[in-house]
Parts: sequence; C-alpha cells; structure tokens
Amino acid sequence: MVVTRLRGRTVLTVRGPETRATTAHCPAEGEWVGIHFKLGTFMPGFMPWQLRDRNDVNLPAASERTFLLDGSAWEYPSFDNVETFVHRLQRKGLIGRSPLVEAALDGRTPRASQRTLQRQFLRDTGMTPNTMFQIERARRAAHLLRCGTPIVDVANGLGYYDQAHLTRSLKHLAGLTPAAIARGEEQLSFLYNTERAESSILAAGRRRSREKKTWTRYPHSISGPGGS
Repeated sequence: MVVTRLRGRTVLTVRGPETRATTAHCPAEGEWVGIHFKLGTFMPGFMPWQLRDRNDVNLPAASERTFLLDGSAWEYPSFDNVETFVHRLQRKGLIGRSPLVEAALDGRTPRASQRTLQRQFLRDTGMTPNTMFQIERARRAAHLLRCGTPIVDVANGLGYYDQAHLTRSLKHLAGLTPAAIARGEEQLSFLYNTERAESSILAAGRRRSREKKTWTRYPHSISGPGGS
C-alpha cells in the first residue's frame, strides 16, 4: 500500500507484486509513505494475482483526510501511525494470510499436494514459487553489489550460471545492470533497497530448490518513493 501526497491531493494505492522492473513517477515535491507486507499477506478484496505488475487500485477518497474501504471512511495513514493502521486492518479482517503458504515459507511441509500448494501460492502471493526465489536472489545480489562484493563473486555465490545470467536477471527484475547497482548512481526501488545485511554470500553451487529463504515480517513501513 502506498499513500501519495502530491500537489494538495492524497491518494492511497493498493499495489501487488512486481515480477519485472517498472518505473515510478516521483516528483520532488511529493511525499510518499509505503507499507510493505510480508509475502503471503493479502487483502481478500484485492488479491495479489489481480494487482500483479502495476495493475494498481486507487481507493476512492471520502474527504481530504479519509478514503473509503469496506464501506467505511478511514484516515490516511502517516509514518507516525502506520502500525496502528495495519493492526486495525488486521482486526477488521481486511488483511489475512494463508496457513498453507505460511507453512511453505517457514520451511514446514504443508499438508497438501504439490499441485494444490502451487495453485494456492499463486493465488495468495501473485507469483509462482520459482519467481519468488528469483526475486529474493536478485535482492541479495543487489545488496552484495552495493556492499562492494565483486560481480563475479556475487554470480558464483548466489548460484547464477555466469555473469551474463546475473546481468539478465537484474536488468529484468531491478532494471539495472550489476555494474550500475555497484556504482550506486541510480536509486533502487524499495524492494531492492531493504535487504538485511548478509554476513557472507551463499556457498557456490546450484542450490535453488534447497535454499532456505527469509522474508520481511509485516507490518514494515517506510517513507519515500517506490514503496510497494
């Protein structure tokens, strides 16, 4: 969710996952507050697969200070009260999580067939498990590059076939080449700017299917452009 304050107008936008790089228009005079939910969290009225890749929904305004959601007027959240806002959404049942997807993300074995898991994973996250892994790996790569890790070590350590594979992946997912990310000359999106510090890169090898993945817990709020 993103709250945009620009030229005297406030808009709350519900956004879904992004499986490719996109550009957000963020004029210097604007102000943005974004709420990034843990993967697998969804709003029943706005399913992730419907919102994927910038099929955003702007919620209707009720007044200058409020918007409409579930038949009620809600005050636009600010950076100071965003966690209270998220807890209220949770109490009202307007955000939820799938136990099946949560079990899979936590490394537990869900009590469902592989086909059922894949179908529900796509419905509740808007992505396939493989796409999710590719994005998480690209986030780690971007973090390591920003920390000064040589490109060849990032490619080898995170299981890319070669540097060309790493370049294709980052250009598609983050919109920048490894060299551009390493130089830090352009702003990365929120998604690729929030990776926790890694103590070391992963051991070399093809471990896509066995790697344990970690995810940002919600509520996690930020202030600035590019939140999703």
